[in-house]
Parts: sequence; C-alpha cells; structure tokens
Amino acid sequence: MKFFTQRQEKKSKENVKKHISLYRIYGFFRPYRWQLICSIALILIAAGAGMAMPFLLRSIIDDALPHANMQLLITLVIAMILVTVVSAVINMIQTIISTKIGQSVLHDLRVKLYSHLHSLSLKFFTDTRAGEIQSRMTQDIGSLQELVSNTAHEAAKNLSIVLMTVIAMFLLDWKLSLFSLTVVPLTLLLSNWVAALREKIADKQRQKLADLSSEISETLSMPGMILSRTMGKSGFLIDKFSQTSKDVSDLEIRSRTSNEWQWQIIYLLLTILPALTLLLGGLRTQGGIQVSIGTLMALIALQEQLIFPLQELLRTSIEVRKTRVLFFRIFEYLDMPSQVREISGDIVLNKKTVKGDIKLKNVSFSYDGGTPLLSDITIDIQGGSHVAIVGATGSGKTTIGYLIAGLYEVDRGAIYIDGIDIRKLSSHSLTDILGVVSQDPYLLNGTIKENLLFANPCATDQELIAAAKITKLHDFILKLPLQYDTPIGEHGYRFSGGEKQRLSLARTLLRKPAIIIMDEATSALDTITERKLSGGLNASLYHVTTITIAHRLSTVRHADQIVVMNRGRIVEKGTHQELLKKNSYYAKLLESDKS
Repeated sequence: MKFFTQRQEKKSKENVKKHISLYRIYGFFRPYRWQLICSIALILIAAGAGMAMPFLLRSIIDDALPHANMQLLITLVIAMILVTVVSAVINMIQTIISTKIGQSVLHDLRVKLYSHLHSLSLKFFTDTRAGEIQSRMTQDIGSLQELVSNTAHEAAKNLSIVLMTVIAMFLLDWKLSLFSLTVVPLTLLLSNWVAALREKIADKQRQKLADLSSEISETLSMPGMILSRTMGKSGFLIDKFSQTSKDVSDLEIRSRTSNEWQWQIIYLLLTILPALTLLLGGLRTQGGIQVSIGTLMALIALQEQLIFPLQELLRTSIEVRKTRVLFFRIFEYLDMPSQVREISGDIVLNKKTVKGDIKLKNVSFSYDGGTPLLSDITIDIQGGSHVAIVGATGSGKTTIGYLIAGLYEVDRGAIYIDGIDIRKLSSHSLTDILGVVSQDPYLLNGTIKENLLFANPCATDQELIAAAKITKLHDFILKLPLQYDTPIGEHGYRFSGGEKQRLSLARTLLRKPAIIIMDEATSALDTITERKLSGGLNASLYHVTTITIAHRLSTVRHADQIVVMNRGRIVEKGTHQELLKKNSYYAKLLESDKS
C-alpha cells in the first residue's frame, strides 16, 4: 500500500502541469455559459461605473470648488452617490449569480466523480485506501469551493477594475500613468516565483491530508477500535496520528509563511506609488509642464483604487497554481478507465423469463497478469439447479463467484448465461437477474427496514416479513424494541455475525433474483440454526439457480452437483454420493471437515 501511495505521489509531480488545461476546467462551466456571460457583463458595467469616480473627483477639485459653483458641486456629488449605489446593486446581483454558478459546478464535479468511481474495477478499491478516496471526494473538491464560488468572480471583478483603472489613468496623464506601472512587472515576477513554491507545498499537503483522512477512517471505525483495544495499541496509534497531524501543520505553516516577505515587498512597491507620483508631478511642474491639482489627486485616487485589486489578482494567481494540484488529483480518478459495460444496444435479459443456465467454458483468470488464480475452468449449471463449489482456502472458489457476477472479467474463455456471453449483457441486466450474498455482508447505517428496502424499494411489508421468516429473523426482530425500525448501527455492529448474514440473505431474497450466489453466506450460523434455515431457503429457491460457495461441506451434501477445486483447477465433479465412492480429494476434505 505504501508503494502505491509513493507511486501516486511521483505520478502527481510528473504530470500535474501536463494534464491540467483551462479548457478542460472550463468544460465544467460550459453548461452555465450564459450565466457566466451575464456575470461578466455585470462586472464590466460595475467597473465602468467605478471608472467615472476619479473624473468626477477631478471636476470637483478643479472646477466646482475653485469657482464656488454650488450647483455643479451638488450635481457632481449626486453623480458620485448614484455611481456608488449602482455599483453596489450590480455587485450584489453579480455575487448571487456567480455563487450559484460555483455551487452548481461543484455539485456537477462531485456527482461526476462519485458516479465514475462506481464504474471502476474492484481492483481499484482493493489497491486504494478508503481515506484517500474520501480525501479527494470531500477535501479536494471542498478546497475548490473558494475558487469556483468566490475567487473566480472576484478575480474577474479585480481584473476589470485594474483594466478600467489603467485606462482612466492614461486618459488623465499617460506619462505619470506609465511611471506608476513600472512596478507591475516586478510584482508579477515575485508572484510567479511564490506561486511555483506554494504549488509544490500544496501537492505535499494534499498527500498528508489524505494520510490523515485514512488514519481517521481506519482507526476510528468499529473494527479499528476493536483492534486497537484488543492489541493494546491505542498509544501507538495516537502517536502515529499526532506525527501525521504535525506534518500537516508544518506544511500549512510553510504554505502560509513562505511568501510573507515577498508580499511585504509588493505592498511596499504599491504603497509608495502615491508619494512618487506627487514627486514626479512636482518635478514636471518645475520643468514648466502644468499638472493640475485635480489631476494629481485623481491619479492618486486611481492608484489607491488599483492597489487592492492588483494585490488580490496576484494572490489569486498563486491560489490558481495551488488548485491545479487539486484538479489533477480529481482528474486522475476521472481519467481511470471505466469497467462497467453500459453500451447502447447491449443485450438485456428478462428476469421473469430467464432460465438461469450458466456455463463456464475454459475460464482462466489472474490479477494483472500475475500467477493464475483459475485455469481452464469448465462448469455446466442447469437452470434452477443447486451447484456447490468447495475446496481449501485459496483454491479459487470465491473468484469463480466474482467472475459470474461480472465483478471481474476473465482473461481467457467465457461465461454464458442462457447461452449469452455475459460480456454482451448490459451491466444493469446482469445485476438485475443476479443476487450475491457474501460471508462478510455490508449493511447500511440505518434501520432493519431501510436495509431490506435497499434491495427492493417497492417491496411491501408482507414481502419484508416473508423474507425475514425464510431467513429465521422475523421472531428475533419482533423482540426488538422498535422491531423493523430498529437501527442496526454502523456496518451492523449491533448484531451478531449470524444475524447480519441472515439480514443480508433476506435483503437479497427481496430482489427475487433468477440466479443467486451464496459465498459462505451462513458460515457464522450455528449448526442448528443453519439446518432450520436450509429447509425454508431451499423451498424459496426452488426455481432459482443457486451457487453455494462453501468451506463447511455439511451444508452442501444435497446439492445437485458439487465442484471440487484445488489450486485454481477443478479436480472433481459429481454428487455427494458419487464423490464419496471415488474416495479421493473430496473425501479427504470431508474427513478434515469432521475433525
């Protein structure tokens, strides 16, 4: 796992600049382009209105006040007030529009990433820490909120103010204005240097935050807490968390302080401009070039007006460089190839008419071209029959179930349902006709009823009760204070392993699948409860193709066919009695099972 994280970090550093383009980012804003155009238009109108203020100020100083023209003074003051009011209203409307655009973009990005993750192969989830995925879904996208909701429209507003202000300055006095802008190239160079530095730090921050998220999700879950307390490792985990948290804090300090002296230089350069402008204006006056007091005051007012938006633009350029790391981490997941086959025109089977015939023909499989887990597996399963797959741990039993369920794709050979290669079925059709019950079921943190309805939201109360009765849960549920509305807790930790397995089995029965795969689905049950369950279960699955993957052989004696696996190959097939007569590998497994 550590190697996988290091590989991700290296890939991030090598490709973050190469894969992030403004056009691709703009793709998320394209559906809201008319709102964007409206927002930009409002920004330009507000900036244009603001550009009138220095000219009004110059007229007051040079014309109204020296000549005591009260009518002109009142008119100019009213004009300044109206410009201020108009700018305030426009800014308010523009802020509302840009906020809605930003939140819509974040929503789209969040849903797109979540949907895409559902299409990735199981290998991605076995290779990736849950905390890493959560970090990208919440922290990374959350960190973009300031950019898309506030920074983007503020940057556009500041840019328009800077442009309009510069135009106004040149209209007043182009020579003094040109002098005022000599500091801009230096501030841009300093800002670019700082942005590159903080981009590197931001990449490290994201990785450390992902580590922190992983530690929280793993160690503060119920299994993590049980492991910690039973192993006496609370102190060790606290120290480990403390070190990771300190690393996050140190990186945050570096990020916030690395550019402080550069900002002081930039601030100094921008704030001494008014004094230098007055000096240059005085020198020009001494040289015989008349510069009015109103012009000088208007220029200084424009310079003051220029300082804040220019500073904010420089800060924004740094933040944008940092957010490229966030976009890369998100796009890295979005660029992973989907494993879900949902192509228009794919074959769809009708669950009500499907026979449930299954054929595995010369199937071989391995993870990433490694050691073969299955080799030349051929099995014929008649619709409505009960087939058991047995074998020692690591023999490939569960892998066969995963392949039939379409969770992995075969390397060689093919798997057919009713004579159709499952690779030609739509993913929805395959999941619709198939039900899977695993040894370690995943239960939602909700009530019993909510967990059952997750399989079939349209199920009636009578159907819920029927499924619970088949799995011998109904009487147990009625004894609970809230009965079917009883919360089960996170991952079902309020219930025993056997109760969780039966609840998972009842949930699958509510889907009424044509084919059901039970992978050690009753392993946590005691022998007596398992025998009681078997009778009702066999009756309810009479016309359903049932594949039982079992380690405990006493549960599969009555199967129509038993497939015996060893080291990824089929070594025997037959009924229980036929395999006993052979007195071979199955007989040895049965003997060891008794002992």
